[in-house]
Amino acid sequence: MSSSNKLSNQHSNSEIQAEIAKFIAYNQDEFAELVTFVDFAEKFTLGFIEINFPPDIDLLVAGLRQDSQCQEIQFVVLDFPDQNLRFLRDELVQQLANITKEANKKLVLLIRNLEKSIGVFGDYPPVLQDLNFVRDSYRQTVPHPLLFILPDYAISRLAKFAPDFWAWKSGLFRFKTTELTRDKAIANTLNADIDIERLPTPEQQERIDLLHRLLMEYNPTGGKPRPENLRNCCNILNELGKAYLSQHKPIQAREYLEKASKIIQKFPDYSLQIEVINQLGKSYRQQRQFESANSYHQQALDIAKKQKNHRAVADSLFYLGNVSLGMRQFHQARDYYQQALEIYLEFGASEALPSEARYECAGTYHQLGRIAQQLREYDQARHYYLQALEIYLEFGASEALPSEARYECAGTYHQLGRVAQELREYDQARHYYLQALEICIEFGASEALPSEARYESAGTYHQLGSVAQELREYDQAQHYYLQALEIFIEFGAKYECASTYYQLGKVSEELGELEEAKANYLQDLVITTEFNDEYGLGISLRNLARFYQTIQDEDLLNEVAKIFKTTVEELKEAIIIEE
Repeated sequence: MSSSNKLSNQHSNSEIQAEIAKFIAYNQDEFAELVTFVDFAEKFTLGFIEINFPPDIDLLVAGLRQDSQCQEIQFVVLDFPDQNLRFLRDELVQQLANITKEANKKLVLLIRNLEKSIGVFGDYPPVLQDLNFVRDSYRQTVPHPLLFILPDYAISRLAKFAPDFWAWKSGLFRFKTTELTRDKAIANTLNADIDIERLPTPEQQERIDLLHRLLMEYNPTGGKPRPENLRNCCNILNELGKAYLSQHKPIQAREYLEKASKIIQKFPDYSLQIEVINQLGKSYRQQRQFESANSYHQQALDIAKKQKNHRAVADSLFYLGNVSLGMRQFHQARDYYQQALEIYLEFGASEALPSEARYECAGTYHQLGRIAQQLREYDQARHYYLQALEIYLEFGASEALPSEARYECAGTYHQLGRVAQELREYDQARHYYLQALEICIEFGASEALPSEARYESAGTYHQLGSVAQELREYDQAQHYYLQALEIFIEFGAKYECASTYYQLGKVSEELGELEEAKANYLQDLVITTEFNDEYGLGISLRNLARFYQTIQDEDLLNEVAKIFKTTVEELKEAIIIEE
């Protein structure tokens, strides 16, 4: 080894030793208690160490191994990062068999990464259910001191959902995070250049995990954030809300956004307030609760106008357009989008955020295309989509957001396919859909947006099924629809399943599979009824009336009567049968 490499390694080692010493000094009393615990612990003894950030775990383990009182202790760190882990004891026993025990040393096991399977949401995670259920067997099968190293939120969930196991603890040691570790976490989350919604899924999940750990620092379980931490706490909650919205988890998102909304009342930051309120609106729109969504976006618009924040005005108008589109108020939606576009064009022509504003123009052109399409103005719709596509392709070929812009192309290719299909240009429609699908599959197989890309591919499979159906290629249509349905079910996109069930019913009917057709039609009706979709419900009922007259199956009417909690006779008179 060269002298320069030796010096570099020595310098690096001295920095690490300085970090270890600083962490131990910062947690001097807690560290001393932990050392005493491991010194006296014999056989199966249970303890918990609260540390919110993985880098601090490394410092703690190194500190324990170096401590003079721990030289006769063999610390073994066991990692359990599997999110689907259920039987921890079995995994522990298996790993114990592979450990070479050092002579004349006491073995102490340090368990880390269990928070992955404990999770953040939901009751009774399987790993905790099993932990609670088999706790008695630990004394015989794991005859060594056992220390679980977990963040605040995971310890709280373990205490709640595995109370019997938790009751056996002989020690709980809470370690404070050093300023250096906290600053690094903030730099990687709140101060990061890339919006969390635009991150590839693995990186996004890492940032979500980091945000949860940061949240425990500024707002620990059972406590309240200190006044000086309110801003950071609010930013963390907002980022978590945005992340869960991008994963189509509106209920989880709202849990954090509502907390952020309350905190932000305590300090004046109107830009952040507008963003939080708009994110709340998005959460309701994802659940098709349009009145609530509209109310929040209108609140955000009012604040943005009062503060003369023109960019926030444009964003709020855009979101209001999305809500109106969902409510099928097409002229109102067009008005909102055109107002937003006017502001984005103004910014795009100025020196203030020109690239970003031009990129936002693409999304607005795309939405205006959807409005024109709904109003059967197909030439206008195609014009808007091509304007959007031009901008996305421009950004995709530049250094600005190349991956994201290419991904956005998929949505616009998809809509160009819809326009071509409406114009009965089926070969052109199929060409556009396949271009869209190619991009979705490309992103679905990469680390960039795999979940979102897979979800979007479902809509394109559905439309490819529709084209095949128009061309009377019923086997091919059924194949595409089933692919779409599989993905919608996987993502819990129940409302989106309705139209696919409806079309599968029609294809099954064409193939003479009448029982399959009936089952699919009824699934469609159940969902449109559940979501109170009057437009979809009208189509479903008219189709069921036609289908009943074809097959004269009283069981069908009985099933429909159950859904509407009425009698078959009332159903015949009031809804279904129009002789």
